[in-house]
This record gives sequence, C-alpha cells and structure tokens, in this order.
Amino acid sequence: MALLVRTPAPGLDESVALDPARPLRVTHARGPLTLSVVSIAWIRARDDAGRAALQARHLTAEERARAAELPVPKRRAEWLAGRLAVKHGVTAYLRRHGGGGVRTRDVRVGAVAHGMRAGKPTVDAPVEVGLTHSGDLAVAACGPRPVGVDLERTRQVPRPLVELLTPTAPGCPALDGMPLSLRWACKEAVLKHVGFGLRVDTREVELTAWRPDGRFSWRAGPVLRRHAPAADGLRLDSWAREVDGYCLALVWS
Repeated sequence: MALLVRTPAPGLDESVALDPARPLRVTHARGPLTLSVVSIAWIRARDDAGRAALQARHLTAEERARAAELPVPKRRAEWLAGRLAVKHGVTAYLRRHGGGGVRTRDVRVGAVAHGMRAGKPTVDAPVEVGLTHSGDLAVAACGPRPVGVDLERTRQVPRPLVELLTPTAPGCPALDGMPLSLRWACKEAVLKHVGFGLRVDTREVELTAWRPDGRFSWRAGPVLRRHAPAADGLRLDSWAREVDGYCLALVWS
C-alpha cells in the first residue's frame, strides 16, 4: 500500500534556494519545518584564522577537538558545514516556535550510537533533525517530529543505477519525467526519515507518484516494513524538486 501524503507546506518552491555563494540561508516553511543551508564552498575558501573564528563562535570545545581530529581538509569542511547547518536550523526553529534565544554553541549535535539507526543525527533540544550534503552545500532540516532530507548534485547517473531507479509502478507516467538523481534523493529521504539510511536497500522504497506541486509518494517493501512496521500507515508530507543544479527531497511528519 502506498503511503498517504498530505498537501505539503506551501511556499517551498519559492523559498528554497541552493546558492554556494551564500554562506547561510534559513527558510521557514509554512508549517513545522525549518531548512538551513550552509555553503561548504564558502567554508573551504576561508583561511585557517577564518575557520578557527567560526569554530570558536559556534562549536563546543568537544566539537572543536573533533574537528581537529579530521585529517582530510575536504572532510573537515563538510563536517563543519553540517554542524553549522544543524545548529542554525535548530536555533532558528526554536526562536520561531517560542523556544527562546538559544545560541548555536549551546546546541549539542550527536548521533544515535547503535542499531539500525546508528549515525542518525540528534540534538539536545525538543526537536528532530536531518542532515545531508552534496557538492558545495550542506542542508539541515528541523521539525517537531522525524524528518528525512537528501541532497544530490544533478548529474548523469551511473549505468548500474539506471535500472534501479527506473519506475516500476504501473500507471504513473509522471515518474517518467522525474530526473534519476531526484528519484535517488526521494528514496534516501524516505530511508532517512525512518532513521535507517542506506542500511536498508533503496529498492525497498518504490516511488509511485510525483505530482506537479512536488509531492511524491511511495510503497514500502517487505524488509522496510519488517524493520519499521508502521511505515505504510504513516501520514507524511513530502516535497522533491530540482533546485539550482541540485536535487532536494524532504519527508516530514
């Protein structure tokens, strides 16, 4: 049975922008969802003193120590951008919903340590977060309930993935025009929403529709249903678009 999908928060098409030249952009969708976009490219362009100033302002001492342990500069920039995206998303969400003036440095970002959901980002605030990065950008999503987000740079999909991403649901011609990178982003966003990520085969998420307003729906396979028994009964919002050379997909409650 395909998941039931409510009308998504209006305004996402107009408000979401993915610009590597802009260090930070925070978007509040109408409804309980906040997106925060941080430019990895901008962070890479900072000198050592500039990056150190960013870390001093926004990271805890433990996070600064963790950043120093990362040996590869590319990975350090991605890690820092992801941390900043989550922290800015959480503080903006809390301000919008009456949670006070929490500082980014006071938001502690962690991850589930064990089990199928190991690695899923968490924060020490009454919110749920999701995180993704691709190319020159990191994107975090924040809301009161689980959220899944995936970003993929629009590109030619490797041949082995073409068959995997080819629609199999009958009577869904709209999927034929859906870019393959966007299909992949949708599948990952669903799996991230339930917290499993790629621990579950993406073939367990069969896309069944993609509508003009960006909503998409899907059917959960038997393995996904076994690990998340309520998956087919959830009522979720969703949105997926090509934006500024990237494919972005969101799933939230």
